Amino acid sequence: MNGSEGPLLDQEFLKKLDGLILNTRTALQGDIGGNRKSRSKGNSIEFSDFREYVTGDDFRRIDWNAYARFERLFVKLFMEEREANVTVFIDLSGSMDWGEPNKGKLAKQLAAVFVYIALANLDRVSVAGIQERPGAYLPYFSGKQGFWKALKFIEDLEFGGKTSLNEAIKSYTHLKQGGGISIVITDLLSKDGYEEGLKYLQYLKQEITLLHIMAPQELEPEVSGSLRLTDVEDQEIRDITVTPQVLKAYKRTVDKFLNSVRDFCYTRGINYVLTSSAASIEQVIFTNLTRLGFVR
Repeated sequence: MNGSEGPLLDQEFLKKLDGLILNTRTALQGDIGGNRKSRSKGNSIEFSDFREYVTGDDFRRIDWNAYARFERLFVKLFMEEREANVTVFIDLSGSMDWGEPNKGKLAKQLAAVFVYIALANLDRVSVAGIQERPGAYLPYFSGKQGFWKALKFIEDLEFGGKTSLNEAIKSYTHLKQGGGISIVITDLLSKDGYEEGLKYLQYLKQEITLLHIMAPQELEPEVSGSLRLTDVEDQEIRDITVTPQVLKAYKRTVDKFLNSVRDFCYTRGINYVLTSSAASIEQVIFTNLTRLGFVR
């Protein structure tokens, strides 16, 4: 797929995103200036705590009401507001450019949405394409005016080739120090798995959301008879005869795989969302992700 189908997101939809925030379960370390609260104490407007006055403290932060009650000097502590480092990984392998509706289109829409929300909340954001290894890369930037450059970057991404989620993620060297948010958008059709790559992100103190996109034809295939299947990534060909028994076995295999992904993510505290590529971008954002609490 390419950008000739029209814009990924229209202006009316973008207006609906204003006010949304990427929620986090933990305080993040980052640069001062964003909308997220860190554990550090600073001088922003949101009150956090008191401590007793010591020589050298700013006398303007003395709480005179507390002095009147306790006849001791206390200063107010405030939460510093920090920007999070948000990294959006998008699987660009050949299998993503498949399905009706196309998995790749929804993946690009989701990537653009997360960039928009992050920038609107004064976070820093980066976009990384992954296949067998790290590919196209948009360095970290901030400022809502940069969204249109990022949107063009995402629209121009090309799908093709094989997947190695583990190797691509582990080889990615641009993550900022101090933790952050990593959003991985993929169909998980990686022959070497995905677990080691996600564990590596957690080692780097990333809070992860895994967005798993599958086509309706993968979730509920409606085929029968003799078929020749071609792997879109490595061109391997396999001839099969589809019977009701084969479809049942396929469905059991898919269910077992999906349950294993859910269990892995649950036990490691990773946000996991499975969506069909037939779902609208509105449904994914305003129903699936808000129900999870990742977007609020």
